[in-house]
Amino acid sequence: MNIIALAFQVYSFAIIIYILMSWLPGLQESKFGEILSKIVEPYLSIFRKIIPPIGMIDISPIIALLALNFIQIGLYRVLSYIL
Repeated sequence: MNIIALAFQVYSFAIIIYILMSWLPGLQESKFGEILSKIVEPYLSIFRKIIPPIGMIDISPIIALLALNFIQIGLYRVLSYIL
């Protein structure tokens, strides 16, 4: 259970770092930014297709983080029921 919690926490931090990197375009073009993009962008693209930006603000990462949290809670409940 702790490994699963750690994996969700690391992925959440990766999303937050990726969001913050969008404010500094030079960072997204770095090697670290490209690797992080390959990890985070497939998940975020699901929400970007559903939720359009509001003006200049993209709220899809916030919804993606909330969904990730709900998935974690649901997975905990299923695993606690099984175990």
